[in-house]
Amino acid sequence: MASVPLDGLRPEELADGFAGRVIVPGDEAYEDARTIHNAMIDRRPAVIAQCEGPADIAAALAFGRSRGLEAAVRCGGHAVSGQALVDGGLVIDLRRMNTVLVDPAARVARVGGGAVMADLDRATQPHGLATTGGRASTTGVGGLALGGGSGWLERRFGLMCDNLLAADLVTADGRRVHASAEENPELFWALHGGGGNFGVVTEFTFGLHPLPGFSIALLLFEADKGPEALRAYRDLMDEAPDEVGGAFIYLTGPPEEFVPPHLVGQPAVGVLLTYAGDLESAKPVFRPMLGLGHAAEVITDIPYADLQCMLDDPPGFRNYWSAEYLSGFPDEAVDVFTARAKDMIVPSPSQHIAFAMGGAVAAGDHEWPVPWRSAPWAVHPFAVWEDPADDERGRSWTKAVRGDMEPWSIGAVYLNFIGDEGEDRAAAGRGAENLARLAAVKAEYDPDNVFHFNHNIRPAVARPLASGPS
Repeated sequence: MASVPLDGLRPEELADGFAGRVIVPGDEAYEDARTIHNAMIDRRPAVIAQCEGPADIAAALAFGRSRGLEAAVRCGGHAVSGQALVDGGLVIDLRRMNTVLVDPAARVARVGGGAVMADLDRATQPHGLATTGGRASTTGVGGLALGGGSGWLERRFGLMCDNLLAADLVTADGRRVHASAEENPELFWALHGGGGNFGVVTEFTFGLHPLPGFSIALLLFEADKGPEALRAYRDLMDEAPDEVGGAFIYLTGPPEEFVPPHLVGQPAVGVLLTYAGDLESAKPVFRPMLGLGHAAEVITDIPYADLQCMLDDPPGFRNYWSAEYLSGFPDEAVDVFTARAKDMIVPSPSQHIAFAMGGAVAAGDHEWPVPWRSAPWAVHPFAVWEDPADDERGRSWTKAVRGDMEPWSIGAVYLNFIGDEGEDRAAAGRGAENLARLAAVKAEYDPDNVFHFNHNIRPAVARPLASGPS
């Protein structure tokens, strides 16, 4: 293994007894190992520790602290702000720890800290079971769940964190800690929206739910039908049973067989309705959207895990996202939202999205630090483009959508949907009333704020970092 000196201490010192792989600049695997989802992020870690288990994580943390290296934790690498990488520091890469063990009788899955949604969904599907996950198969389970966890099944089964039964962590000082409702309950509470602030989760335990069938209706409309289609979608979702999820999406018409040629590469409107059940049960729910003159459709039973893979975000593009969670979606808000679609970068993988919340999300445990769960609607400007010349255009459009929707915003926001938008936004994601409690948990498990490459929670009694900002 090639290596470079780090102030007199070589990475081989970490590699001794390390079960995984240590990668440094100059290694053949380095460029691939440091590549994450957002192509706008170009950071060069000094050491990437691809861990095989808790002992490797503890060793990597000890190595990093002994050298004053800032530490980032990587799983799926989907965070738009690039929190999985740190320039000149240590990356604790969990992707080798992706085992999923399903107990179908107990309806429980034990999930490695480096698993992505495809690992979890493919393991549970043969048993007719599922739990709420993200909306792409390549999303890391860890970051998703610790941030709250929003996904297609949330109206039926709640947020991903609502289904968290236990977690095992390695803390900054190398301790192994188990968190559940019975053991370290305050830490367990903090893991429901507090992010990766408290340690590296090596294994999650999730409750599973029966999902014997899953079906969708994907309808495409010409872009000028957006206001009409969104009002119809809003009215349907306001009354829909919890089994129904989905989204309203402005997008570029994809080059798929079911898409008419005049929409390919052009601005279009998509309405996706998902149903946690078989197609015959779903059809009456889908019916109100079918008389609006859509240009293309896919209405079918589909395995849930297959839908997750179909909608994967393309890698290698530049990304800038944000979100606002709304108190409602009146006609005025619909008009403002749809008018802004004209400024979205087209053609591109960008999406201008509205999600209906409610159902089991709103009915879930409001004790957790995810105050945005009370919002009935969310908007998610999702700017994705290829040419660096469009960077300012992508950022400006995303910020403009936020500004447009601010009159209806509840203030609280799902932090997995945003980048680094400042401490006030991060605080809004957890709720002001929760911050003191979260800061106390942070002080107990990470008093030196080693884990600060995230939507950071400062420890209640801050200590200076050996290197870098707190």
